[in-house]
Amino acid sequence: MKTVTTLIQRWPALPGPRQIVVVLIISLLIAWVTTPIFQSPFWLVLRRTTFIAMVMLLAFTVSGTWRLLWMPRWIPRWLVRVTAVCFLAPFASLAAYVAIAGNFVNFIKANNLLSGFATSTIFALFFGSIVAVAAIKREDKQRDRADRLQLELEKNALEREVLDARLRLLQAQIEPHFLFNTLANVQALVEAGSDNAAPVLRHLIAYLRAAMPRLSDADATLENEMQLVSAYLEIMHMRMPDRLQFELRVAPELRSLRFPAMALLTLVENAVRHGIDPSTEGGSIEVGGKQGASKIVTLWVADTGIGMTETAVPGTGLANVKARLQACFGKDARVDLHEQAPHGLRVELIFHPGAKA
Repeated sequence: MKTVTTLIQRWPALPGPRQIVVVLIISLLIAWVTTPIFQSPFWLVLRRTTFIAMVMLLAFTVSGTWRLLWMPRWIPRWLVRVTAVCFLAPFASLAAYVAIAGNFVNFIKANNLLSGFATSTIFALFFGSIVAVAAIKREDKQRDRADRLQLELEKNALEREVLDARLRLLQAQIEPHFLFNTLANVQALVEAGSDNAAPVLRHLIAYLRAAMPRLSDADATLENEMQLVSAYLEIMHMRMPDRLQFELRVAPELRSLRFPAMALLTLVENAVRHGIDPSTEGGSIEVGGKQGASKIVTLWVADTGIGMTETAVPGTGLANVKARLQACFGKDARVDLHEQAPHGLRVELIFHPGAKA
């Protein structure tokens, strides 16, 4: 079988094993149906039919691979193949009957062989053209399906490249925003002469050492994100120990979930900057996550700060988080904002982890 496969790969004009099996089955059926007409033994009719069918199959495959140099390009390929099959049908039938007669002279003298040759040729032309047209239509369908699959693969690859570029762009917008805000907090402590300036700076350096390798990590997980969130909140807590408390409540089974880097951290930073900082009393931040019905995941960042004012509008950070979430988990992923009583804001990220962008 390996030798046959190698031979077919070297000479693609040869019929394939599948084609040979199909032709043998068709030859068997035709021989069974036509044996009463020829009034010959079944094995003799089968041998003759199989020989003619194999010659016509070879004509079909060769004409599909080779195009004669003198043949105009405007002639359809299917017409060339059907013509080749019909052209060789009489010659294949003639060769089969001459072989039965022993030589051409005996074949001419035997009237019963001449009538059998004519009948066999008619059957070969009829069944051969039908089978050839059916095979061509099947090949066309397979070719169209292969072309559609190839186009779909190319389209998916292109869309993936666009999404990756979009993620990199959005991430590049977020990372400097976070970094400069954090450095501004350290600067404020230094300028105020706070004793917490040095410890906060040490924590910031440790945080950046852990965070920088992950900023462009396409395989970041929720566990990575929670480590960054925890380190960031520790720094903010040292900056305002009496005004900020925090709690992390993400379900352990979600820790290994693929998640866009810095997305959850952006929401935490917004909660500190726009919720806790402006509040005279300070407040608390809760970061949590759970998986509900239909495996829908909900992550949230809730704060007890001043909440949303009537004139407040979602900023660039929130818009980027939504765009990155949809780029990672599909268009059904969403970001919901809810006011908390008596004051505060809860931001929820809702998505299906198995969804594809």
